[in-house]
Amino acid sequence: MALAKKSIEELLGDEAEDLLTHECETISKDKLHLPSPTYVDDMLGGSDRNPRVLRSLQTLLDNGRLGGTGYLSILPVDQGVEHSGGASFAPNPDYFDPEKIVKLAIEGGCNGVASTFGVLGSVARKYAHKIPFIVKINHNELMTYPNEYNQIMFGSVERAFDMGAVAVGATIYFGSKESSRQIQEVSKAFERAHELGMATILWCYTRNSAFKVDGEDYHAAADLTGQANHLGVTMQADIIKQKQPTTNGGYKALNMGDSSYGKLDEDIYDKLSSDHPIDLTRYQVANDYMGRAGLINSGGSSGKNDFAQAVRTAVINKRAGGMGLISGRKAFQRPMEEGIQLLNFIQDVYLDDDITVA
Repeated sequence: MALAKKSIEELLGDEAEDLLTHECETISKDKLHLPSPTYVDDMLGGSDRNPRVLRSLQTLLDNGRLGGTGYLSILPVDQGVEHSGGASFAPNPDYFDPEKIVKLAIEGGCNGVASTFGVLGSVARKYAHKIPFIVKINHNELMTYPNEYNQIMFGSVERAFDMGAVAVGATIYFGSKESSRQIQEVSKAFERAHELGMATILWCYTRNSAFKVDGEDYHAAADLTGQANHLGVTMQADIIKQKQPTTNGGYKALNMGDSSYGKLDEDIYDKLSSDHPIDLTRYQVANDYMGRAGLINSGGSSGKNDFAQAVRTAVINKRAGGMGLISGRKAFQRPMEEGIQLLNFIQDVYLDDDITVA
């Protein structure tokens, strides 16, 4: 059942009018390359991507309830590695079974399903031709004691290709001491994926304990995540996955006292963004070559107000000029019917023509 606009407003609560009517006075929408039914032709038709990559991206964009719109709704389930299987699937043990994951993505009307070599490989012959596969090729294994936060390769790009994937995904912890190695590894993997005709999606996460300053956490600051995105598109990621910004001023906080970190310009804060969530996310889109690479925001962890939070994130992403949402735990840590409903609620935001780019 489609989510009526009244329901969207109800879920947004006191923020409804602000989020649905806000107009960006920072980076104008007419400067952006926006999602559309002709996105692949418009954005990549003149690029160095070979025809097989264009076909793979079009396959992803044409599937599911959002097929043909230029927007994406992706179910990602790599948390069994990233957050441990027990912690991830205890709320709903059905999803220890990889087939249930793929079925949720199909029944939920997603464009594609992103998961591990193990999950997708175990059901590839049955489902690779029924929903686009995105194979996550690296992970933080979370078993080393004490825990280390480091993305390492779990398989080859060739293996992802052999199981019929249309795209590969990878994570880089920008700002970590291991990031230089990760950048080199993932850059080579993405180059090979493009050679084979697969699209590339990069999880551009910031990670460094120093990004917490005086009790404030700047891992989701617009300036730091924006630069992580910019590094991601420099590596020729076709789509960028990023946490939606909740604050700004990461560079400023890290440059207090005698420290010197990165480069900043005051216009980042005064002219290119504001404290409004849509403007903060617009800055992320700008760093994705003004939208030439699509921005998909993550749905975040599961909690008490999942439906409201998912719709809020989708509205902000769409109105900022983003390409969609990649939401996992909010969907699979609940009964399948509720998970399907949540995914459909997210998709309804992108299908609602009254919700426009700010």
